[in-house]
Order: sequence, then C-alpha cells, then structure tokens
Amino acid sequence: MTVTSLSAPDPSRAHALVTEGLTTDAVVTIVGRCEVDYEGRTTSYLGPGDRLVILKPDGTLLVHRPEQRDPVNWQPPGCAHDAHLTDGRLHVRSIRGTPPERVDIAFDAVYQVSVLELTDEHDLELVGSEEDLRQRILRNPSLVEEGFSPRATERATAAGAVDIYGEDRSGTPVIVELKRRRVGPDAVGQLARYVDAAERERADEHVRGILVAPSVTERAERLLDERGLEFVALEPEGALSKRTTLDAFRDEID
Repeated sequence: MTVTSLSAPDPSRAHALVTEGLTTDAVVTIVGRCEVDYEGRTTSYLGPGDRLVILKPDGTLLVHRPEQRDPVNWQPPGCAHDAHLTDGRLHVRSIRGTPPERVDIAFDAVYQVSVLELTDEHDLELVGSEEDLRQRILRNPSLVEEGFSPRATERATAAGAVDIYGEDRSGTPVIVELKRRRVGPDAVGQLARYVDAAERERADEHVRGILVAPSVTERAERLLDERGLEFVALEPEGALSKRTTLDAFRDEID
C-alpha cells in the first residue's frame, strides 16, 4: 500500500494531490470544513461543517459527518469525479449520468488530504446467512417439524415473497420466515402479514406461520402466541459451527 498525505495544505497543494489521486485510480480522502450542494432527483444543501469526504476509484463518493454510521451525502459507483479551484477554494464534484445527479463540495478549509493506493482481491464471505439457514432446512425439513414438506422458496404473496412455502403432514399450508439473528416484534408482524395475505389468496383457508430464528425477545414470543403463530429455534450452520468453536474455547480456558 502506498500512502501520500498532506496536513493542513493550502488549496493549491490540496487540489494538486486530489487530482493526482483521481488520475491514478487511488482512494482519496479529504478532511475539512465544507458545504455540499446536491442536484438530481431532488435538491439539497448542507451548510458548512467539518466532514470526511471519500472518493473511490469505482466512482463512489461518501460524505461523512463526525457522528452517525451512514454518509449524509453519497454517490454510487460509476460516477465521474473531478477537482478544481474557484475563488481560492478547493471544489470537488461528482456527476452521475443516469439518473442525472450532481454533488458539489466546496471546502473553506482543508485539514488533511490523503491518497491511498489500495488493493483488495477477496470477496466478502458471509457466515451464518439466512440463505445458509434456508439450505439447512431444505436439506433436512424435519428441522422445522416432522412431516414438513417444502414446496417453494421466495413464493410471492400480496405482502411480499416468503422464504419457504410448504405443507405439514396433514396438508395444511405453512409459511416459514427465516431470520439469522435474535428477532423482535417486527419479524412477527412480517410473518403475520404473509400469513394473512396467503389466507386471502386461498379463500380464507387456514395457513400456519412459523418463525425460524436463533431466538426471539419476550415481547415477540407474546405476539406469536397472540397471533397464533409458531417459533422454531434454529441457527445457520456457519453460525452454529462458529458458536460451537467459541463454546469449546471457553470451556478450555475455564
């Protein structure tokens, strides 16, 4: 990794380094006091403040405030970036073609500029995803209950696509909603909407709803009982293996 950084550069030096980074397909970060104008599907203006601006070689733009996880302004991959000097201030612009969008950032002060030549050749590997959980059930439907028979995945209803649609041993339709983590009332509400939509489609025939997740909150458990829905505790295989390894490690050090 190669890093070039300037602390408190004047606008001319900051412009030169940002331009160098953009032309060499590097990651460029700028920390400074700036204002942000956006025009596109709507318009917005963000007044002066201390922010972190990230320009990526794939065309991504991120404007971060000192708080919060998500950027306050952003542009997706595929945008064109450029930098210029106007009235003694550094300006950075990001333009998207379709739909037409533009972000203009004007810096009153630049605290730091960095150009980072980064490489990353690996894709993210998800461990313990909902897809892992679905595949585990499809391979062994009895994990939901004995006699359960999956019929379809991502089956469409008026309320959205259900994770697994099947039948129990008596032929009653069953909707299975999968969650890879501990869940609360929102997941119960989602399952209830799927069940209601499926019952309307089947002329009010009874449809069972089963929520499958590692665990549920006490409030979610009460809502399941109130709405006549069911719960099965089950984890994705990846998460289960990881937890088993962690438990073994804890036993070893105790």
